[in-house]
Amino acid sequence: MYALQKYPFITVFPVHALSLARYRQAFSPSGAKDDPQDAELALELMLRYPQKVKAIEPDNADIRLLQQLVEQRRQLVEDKRRFVNRIINTLKQYYPQPLEWFSHRGSLLLCELITRWPSLQQLKRARRDTIRNFLNAKGGRAMVLTEQRVASIDNAIPLTTDPSVIEANALMATALATQIKVVSEIIKTYDERIETLFDTLPDAGLFKSLPGMGPCMGPRMLAALGDNRDRFNSAEEIQNYAGVAPVTERSGQKSWVHWRWQCAKFVRQTFVEWAAKTVNSSYWARLYYQSQREKGKSHQSAIRALAFKWIRIIYRCWKTRTQYDEAKYLLALEERHSPLLRP
Repeated sequence: MYALQKYPFITVFPVHALSLARYRQAFSPSGAKDDPQDAELALELMLRYPQKVKAIEPDNADIRLLQQLVEQRRQLVEDKRRFVNRIINTLKQYYPQPLEWFSHRGSLLLCELITRWPSLQQLKRARRDTIRNFLNAKGGRAMVLTEQRVASIDNAIPLTTDPSVIEANALMATALATQIKVVSEIIKTYDERIETLFDTLPDAGLFKSLPGMGPCMGPRMLAALGDNRDRFNSAEEIQNYAGVAPVTERSGQKSWVHWRWQCAKFVRQTFVEWAAKTVNSSYWARLYYQSQREKGKSHQSAIRALAFKWIRIIYRCWKTRTQYDEAKYLLALEERHSPLLRP
């Protein structure tokens, strides 16, 4: 698609593969399939339903770059999480003590400790002053735990003395620690580039005004909506696009409400994760979340309901290019006698 969009004389109309398959099945119940026929059916869908099949209007180059950067960064974060889970599992096989000494299992200090002393036997052979200097080299609040960690090292008992288990797992732990360090540095590089790019965009101030919108969520939210105000004509369109709006299926006397399966997964993840952050940074969001929990909703259901409500506010701010004002919104709730503000 990117290769086609570089030509100004080509307009791309996306047709969902499942929609095309169902359309083909309606007229060919035998299951016959042919690529040229599918191309004709896709063209027919576009011509018959122009309100449903709309042309892609790409955002400007900066927005497209931001969209790819934030999504790639998230993939790197997931890669780091997998490496951390693997190193936890590996250490549990032969060297579980570092998991007790460090609460943050993906920290660079833990990775450097494993790289330098990949087994408890090697660590216990090191001088105490060497270990102290190593633990204090990074500085920070963790220095107060240095003596406690050194004492724990002195009293530590190896989980196993089998050299085959120790050597194999030590090699794997060293490899995983190295991967975590590399990925962490790459994520920092992405963070710097995303922050620099985000600050140059006109809508940066709008998204920074939203509560709980840190250096990661702000660029992701801007990437999700873009800067083309004609892309979405209602908050409902964004709710459907993000997969936050529930889907109702009715057949006879049966009715089933479930979340939307076909949607932009990364966009849904962005809205839901940010909505969870606003519970602790927005007064009305906290009240709304508590009201949903009191109704018997689970945590995830309450957060999705909050995201659904937030999208209406974000859409209005985005459409009118107005920064969010919590005080103004609370006054509006009070004027409408919202049940959220009732004592």
